[in-house]
Amino acid sequence: MNTYSFLFTLFLSLQSQVFSEDDFYQVKACCSFNGPNFDKVEYILTTSFNKQKMMEYNSTRGNWIGFTDFSIAISNYWNKVPYHKIQRLVEMKLICYENINTIQTIGNLSTTPSMRLKSVKQPDGRHPAMLVCSAYNFYPKLIKITWLRNDQEVTEGVSNTDAIPDGELYYQFHSYLEYTPTSGEKISCMVEHVTLSERRIIVWNDSLPEGEKAKIVVGLCGLILGLVIFISGFIYYKKKCAVYNSVHYSEEM
Repeated sequence: MNTYSFLFTLFLSLQSQVFSEDDFYQVKACCSFNGPNFDKVEYILTTSFNKQKMMEYNSTRGNWIGFTDFSIAISNYWNKVPYHKIQRLVEMKLICYENINTIQTIGNLSTTPSMRLKSVKQPDGRHPAMLVCSAYNFYPKLIKITWLRNDQEVTEGVSNTDAIPDGELYYQFHSYLEYTPTSGEKISCMVEHVTLSERRIIVWNDSLPEGEKAKIVVGLCGLILGLVIFISGFIYYKKKCAVYNSVHYSEEM
């Protein structure tokens, strides 16, 4: 596929009427795979001259469109020539459909990120706390986490890690927000990933700090364990008393 794209770009470059060492002509081919089995394919071909977008072909529309007076005239001409339509269909087959099995294999490996939002203390004491929005066990690698304050994007006090390999295939990603609690304020993190049909938003609940929640959980576990031991001991005691009373009554008889 890479060789074919290179030859196609070179061919169009040689066709350019304005071409010198200072000029730069670029053709970019893109395949978009959609649907449950990635079998809905869209082929987009764009041409640029000196970084200015000139023309675009879209297989869904089935025609070229131009963005300058010159390229509009060329697009109108190419749309009338059957040969150009056939050439685009051949390109779509070679570049897109010939690789659909690979895309489907990658799609089968894709996993939705598991998310966690928590608060951690900063050792330098600059802020009362720092919020950490973490994504685990996701694939492919590309992911985006955005912080929101009252549904508005936050950029100050935000830092991110790189996508960290989490085993042989999957990744984890962490985003940090320096956080000073304010009454009535809504803090959330928004996650975007190719496996998600829509953006996932996780709202921070600061009703109890993480440390206090952990203490409550430990206390409840200890209470339940104590109750279990007490009830077991009480049942054992009652059984022993019943056996003792039965033996004592038999001896008296």
